[in-house]
Amino acid sequence: MNNYKNDNTARRYIAYVSIFGTTQIHLRNPYIIAWWSAAFPGFGHLLLSKYLRGFVLFIWEVVINIKSHVNLAMIYSFQGNIDMAKEVLNTRWLLIYIPVYIFAIWDSYRTTVDLNKIYVLAERENHNFNSFSIGAMEINYLDKRNPILSVVWSLLMPGLGQLYIHRIIAAFFVIIWAVVFFYYSHLLEGISLLFLGEIKQATAVLNKEWLLFFPSLYGFATFDSYINTVENNKLAEKVQKNFFEKTYQHPSFCIGTRKKGGVKTCRSFLHLNTPVT
Repeated sequence: MNNYKNDNTARRYIAYVSIFGTTQIHLRNPYIIAWWSAAFPGFGHLLLSKYLRGFVLFIWEVVINIKSHVNLAMIYSFQGNIDMAKEVLNTRWLLIYIPVYIFAIWDSYRTTVDLNKIYVLAERENHNFNSFSIGAMEINYLDKRNPILSVVWSLLMPGLGQLYIHRIIAAFFVIIWAVVFFYYSHLLEGISLLFLGEIKQATAVLNKEWLLFFPSLYGFATFDSYINTVENNKLAEKVQKNFFEKTYQHPSFCIGTRKKGGVKTCRSFLHLNTPVT
């Protein structure tokens, strides 16, 4: 059940609140989104809340990366062992990797540009959207939350920051893959051995190919939770402002005058142009 039923009278909406999370469009930097797609294909699309496309590209990246040994080759390159890096690469899988990797970057950039244009039009239309949703399994509503807490929870465990701001779909996906990465990289096992003073054994037990996924995963979880907390706070303020304006503000209230066709008009918060008498 929603507090406002979508009657589809608007051409565009800037947000939608459901029991699975709050989906909204807002102005984004296309270069930043493209950079996240370059860091890990799928992350750019997940930042745009294009989940299906993001999930496909993310899973593709993990599978093809492991099969082609891209991460392993990067590790050898960092160590200056270029010959070994060339030797471990599996070109049969690598040639599949390159075109999709470029597509992920290009498509996330293109989509961001399009969504920015749509946001400007939707903002001008300023149509109502639901801000409260309740169902048998969940409750979601717009409210203001602390962006710093989102960062802290994301650093403790990727996905918890998304749970904190009720991005259920993204949280579930990130947490599941964090568990997979922890398991196959033996990171927690290495940390346990490190605490016991077994430094060589802690280093030897690590699977560096899987370990190299963690910087991107932690970075994305932190950035996504922080940005969406900030934008959700702005959206909550906007909904509250619109409610007060439409409920309590007098239609003839003026915040300034301007000339339009030789006639002075008043611009109100309700976007009504009223001639000044």
